[in-house]
Amino acid sequence: MAKSESINLTINGKKITADPGMTILDAARSVGIDIPVICLHEATTPEGICRQCVVEVDGWSRLAPACITPAAEDLDVETNSERVVRARRTILEMLGASVDISQSPELKRQMEKYQADSERFPGAKKRDHKVLDDNPFYVRDYSQCVLCWRCVQACADDLQYTYALDLGGRGHDSQIITFYDFPLPETTCVFCGNCIAVCPTKALQDKTEYLVEKGFQHNEIRARRRQERQEKRRGS
Repeated sequence: MAKSESINLTINGKKITADPGMTILDAARSVGIDIPVICLHEATTPEGICRQCVVEVDGWSRLAPACITPAAEDLDVETNSERVVRARRTILEMLGASVDISQSPELKRQMEKYQADSERFPGAKKRDHKVLDDNPFYVRDYSQCVLCWRCVQACADDLQYTYALDLGGRGHDSQIITFYDFPLPETTCVFCGNCIAVCPTKALQDKTEYLVEKGFQHNEIRARRRQERQEKRRGS
């Protein structure tokens, strides 16, 4: 079988040779050109949800999400044009105005890099959710959730195939949910931890880590877990 021909394109004025099947993001990364992402993770399927990876393609009217746009012959791509930078900054400012991203080092780095002003939208409605502590292993704080979809993907076809998490609600009230809002122990969740591993914030967090950050000592955490187990046995 004949080998597929390489793809020739230009990124930031540099001639690039890409392999068939590569996206613009793949091609850029192959030569050390950084394009920021939020929703994309190496273990999950690119969906182009967050639009933080947008680039400007000469002749195209709209910015293109680099993570899902195929590299094509003779494309002329700019990854840091004024239009691109403005779009990325606005996305970060909208997130900063509505979600607690203080525990996300990567998003904080991006905020600094793009000089994003989290106070740009002072009237924005904040996502304000109580911490959900319904199982022995981890907590859910959706006040920090940026709806990147990674946890849903990891729980579904990309990793675990348990389908315990999904997206519910509409508009600003959209959030990650379990089916029928059941507590996690009453769902198909097997507590594999894959959702925590891919979460870019601390919307999902290991419970021990969470309690340590709240000032609990390890002996207090062990005592708390013993009490939880006893209460569970009494309730069963």
